[in-house]
Amino acid sequence: MDEERETLQRIVSTLVNKNDEIHNFIDMLNHTISNVQVNSSNAISELDEEFDGLYSVLHEMKGSMANTIQQEEARKIQALQDQLSQCSHALESSEELLEIAVQSLDIKNPAKLLEAARQIKDSVTVASAFRLSLKPKVSDSMAHLMVDFTLEKRMLQAVKFLPVPKAPEIDVAACMVADNCVTVSWRMPEEDPRIDHFVLEYRKTNFDGLPRLKGEQHWEVINYIKATQYTLSGLKFDTKYMNLRVQACNKAVAGEYSDPITLETKAFLFSLDSTSSHLNLKVEDTFVEWDPTGGKGQEKIKGKENKNSNAASPKRATNSPRASARGSRDRFAGESYTVLGDTAVESGQHYWEVRAQKDCKSYSVGVTYRNPGKFDQLGKTNSSWCIHINNWLQTTFSAKHNNKAKTLDIPVPDRIGVYCDFDGGQLSFYNANSKALLHTFRTKFTQPLLPGFMIWCGGLTVSTGLQVPSAVKTLQKSENGLSGSTSSLNNVA
Repeated sequence: MDEERETLQRIVSTLVNKNDEIHNFIDMLNHTISNVQVNSSNAISELDEEFDGLYSVLHEMKGSMANTIQQEEARKIQALQDQLSQCSHALESSEELLEIAVQSLDIKNPAKLLEAARQIKDSVTVASAFRLSLKPKVSDSMAHLMVDFTLEKRMLQAVKFLPVPKAPEIDVAACMVADNCVTVSWRMPEEDPRIDHFVLEYRKTNFDGLPRLKGEQHWEVINYIKATQYTLSGLKFDTKYMNLRVQACNKAVAGEYSDPITLETKAFLFSLDSTSSHLNLKVEDTFVEWDPTGGKGQEKIKGKENKNSNAASPKRATNSPRASARGSRDRFAGESYTVLGDTAVESGQHYWEVRAQKDCKSYSVGVTYRNPGKFDQLGKTNSSWCIHINNWLQTTFSAKHNNKAKTLDIPVPDRIGVYCDFDGGQLSFYNANSKALLHTFRTKFTQPLLPGFMIWCGGLTVSTGLQVPSAVKTLQKSENGLSGSTSSLNNVA
């Protein structure tokens, strides 16, 4: 009995689920019917708009052409009226001369007759009637202003609903990834004059090959592209690849997407590691700022105010995430006002940039092996390399390694680019704006490298996720192409 009841319950449950599915499907069908009606009404409204626009164009053309005919009519009538006026004036003068000539025939005196004949002859010679052209200046024909819409009628009769555009084809060979830009180029499989614009969609991914259904970011859309090429600029490459696809659109409908392609956009991405920071530095993801109130200096001030107080600074409270993280390891101390990146360079070629604030008095930018001493400064050990800028009294610019310095007799740029070729044993610094080489260290790196930054007063902003610029790649192709300073300071243990 229990078995039959359980079987019946399963059947009931199955029927309930099926009924729910049918109810949902009926709702979907009703919703689809409603959408069909709405979309059909919209299509008719758009059709009315298109034909009204066509009627408007035809009406405007008709008015313009009728105006041309009327202007031609007025020109011809004016020319004929002018000619008619001239003829009337000439005829009036000729009739007067004729009357005088007839009256002169009655003169009996030979001398007077001769004189009258001479005067009439002279008048006839200059009479306007004998200078008139007795041919109309213009014809009455208006045939040159006739129209023939036979071709246009055939074209209108051939008007059909717009076809759906075909999918574009992305030209992979013409696509480029360089200088934090991605250029995508495509073509149509066949000429289509009805194409109005293109839509480009892209998204970042960590997977090579075709886009995956799960775990992917949403598509970013670039609309109304008129050309068959587009460049995405100013990107920050925080992933390894980028999926791209294109669709063509006419004025009515968008076509199918092109087959998606995947382009490699690998770049070095890191943040500043607050757990590695000196207490006198205020650290965010890509920004570090001198904080003279932090660390022991602040604790000493508080100690003078209240010697019996053991309370920590509010900014350095032990219950804050930053303080607890720092408490888990030794931090930089003394005059090593340093912060490191949170990601190591272990292979390959990488590039990042650093911009100093105008009030930054002294700072260093470079790399170091892991776990430097808490009192170590960049460039003063055999395991760190950097360039150093000092703006306290007068500006000095130098390259440092193993506690040796080489003065760089060149202007300090607003932004400094750092290029690290780990496998090639090269660390180069560039003017990030002009890509001019500032200095190069050449050595064999034996351990992973961490980006390092030292700062006294002011702030530094780090730009990561950057690709190696094309200009830098060009300079790296040949050692002879390097136009800056090459270090002789290397002494790696």
